[in-house]
Amino acid sequence: MRIIRISGHQTARVMSVMMAIMSLVMLVPLALVVLIVRPGYPAGGTPSLLMEMFVIFLMVGIVPIFFLVFGYLMTCLWIAIYNRITPAIGGIEFETFG
Repeated sequence: MRIIRISGHQTARVMSVMMAIMSLVMLVPLALVVLIVRPGYPAGGTPSLLMEMFVIFLMVGIVPIFFLVFGYLMTCLWIAIYNRITPAIGGIEFETFG
């Protein structure tokens, strides 16, 4: 069997939500480690814990949205390219059983 066409909107929606969730899965533990370890800073002082927490929570809030939006756009782009070249080179092949 070959996949000759992929639905752009639905596939991009699913992929972007998965990317946003995975970014949270990676960022939340990373944020906790940074808050616990508090890495060293070059000469010039260290930011306050409150400021570090603000930046981390801002990052955890913005990065998943970034992944959601750009994941959707890039998946749409790649699907459009795939759908254009599939008639010329053939689609992705896969096997099913059962």
